[in-house]
Amino acid sequence: MVKFESLDPEIRGVLGKKVSELGLKVEGSPVEGYVRELYKELERRGLSKFRPVCYLTDEWGCPDQQPVLGIPFYLADPKLAKLEKAVDALENERQIMMYMRHEAGHVFNYAYRLYTTPEWRRLFGPFFRPYRDDYRPVPFSRNYVRHIEGWYAQKHPDEDFAETFAVWLDPKSMWETRYAGWPARRKLDYMERLMRELARRRPPVKSKRTVDPLARLKKTIGEHYRRKREHYGLDHPDFYDSDLRRLFSDAPQYAKNPPAARFLRRIRREVRSTVASFTDSYQYTIDQLLERIIETCREQNLRLMESEETTKSDFMIFLTVQTMNYLHSGRHRVAL
Repeated sequence: MVKFESLDPEIRGVLGKKVSELGLKVEGSPVEGYVRELYKELERRGLSKFRPVCYLTDEWGCPDQQPVLGIPFYLADPKLAKLEKAVDALENERQIMMYMRHEAGHVFNYAYRLYTTPEWRRLFGPFFRPYRDDYRPVPFSRNYVRHIEGWYAQKHPDEDFAETFAVWLDPKSMWETRYAGWPARRKLDYMERLMRELARRRPPVKSKRTVDPLARLKKTIGEHYRRKREHYGLDHPDFYDSDLRRLFSDAPQYAKNPPAARFLRRIRREVRSTVASFTDSYQYTIDQLLERIIETCREQNLRLMESEETTKSDFMIFLTVQTMNYLHSGRHRVAL
């Protein structure tokens, strides 16, 4: 997250405005297109009676047991989207639809009160299990679908259902073949059967109680990003510095060795692709970590201590560990 002072003056101009005063709406904004696309996907899947109520708020989310879908306000305005991209990480169209499907899964669960049924609990687990941001998944477990980065389906039974719904809904997921032979296939088969049963049935829960709608968000845009920065630890000292010093050094005896920053930029593409495959995460996420690591190496004038071959191998391990820590500390994305 960059400093506000370095932003373009035109973008900085909105920092003092209150979110509630922006006059943003789903209707007529870029968000409306994503909502229409979600509705089309639901229609194609036969869910003609299910249309999640979508509203703008400060982050992706679905209020607990409330069948409404919250969408970040910055997606409703090109200038705010530009600001989000400058100070954090703006979602691309593919990611936006991934989150739309995921949140729609929560809405569907709450709208039909599926979490109260014995079959739901048998497949996904107890809905009222304590919810923890810090979770330790089993990498590459085939008991869960893979959708949002960081094996998010393993976070909680409610997230497992939402992720399964998202994969089932995604017209490009090809889940019938991709998950053939996986234990997770049972959940997808349940989803397919369940949707046929509920296709023409109206949701029994119709509450439209929203949490933090724009009209109630009295904080300014600047305050929004400062709080987000504090919440996700983005102003905290980098947690990998001590480990980084085991790979690189600024000691005089290594002064003639290649600079670490230059070396990492050269192997960046290969490392990013390899670690993304191993950790089941987005290359964009890893690239953000790499950029911070490279900048640290440059600022501290760190240099290689071993051969390039040995260093690359050790750095792969280091980056894999840091990526896992980053994903599962909850810092990499807002709660869904």
